[in-house]
Amino acid sequence: MSQPPRLELEGDCLKLSGDIGPANVGGIRSEGERLIAGLDQDITVDLSRLGAAHSVVLSLLLCWARLARSRNQVLRVEGAGERLRSLAALSGLDEHLPGLSHS
Repeated sequence: MSQPPRLELEGDCLKLSGDIGPANVGGIRSEGERLIAGLDQDITVDLSRLGAAHSVVLSLLLCWARLARSRNQVLRVEGAGERLRSLAALSGLDEHLPGLSHS
């Protein structure tokens, strides 16, 4: 059974959990953008509690990374599962999202 997505802010860490897909990514993206806009420091996105890896998660992370860069912040990903890391590598996005690279 699918778990609803959830986003929590703890210090400078956005903790993403549940299942994110095309139907619900928009709300999570908006919530994350609001939280990022309220931070002054670099940001970590913890994906260790994320459910199924879907390509829309990469799109979400790229949007958040672009916003962070526009605010002179660095967005780093941690806790990504192997499937998401492989999707990022296959699409050539792993080098654009610190923490997703296999190297």
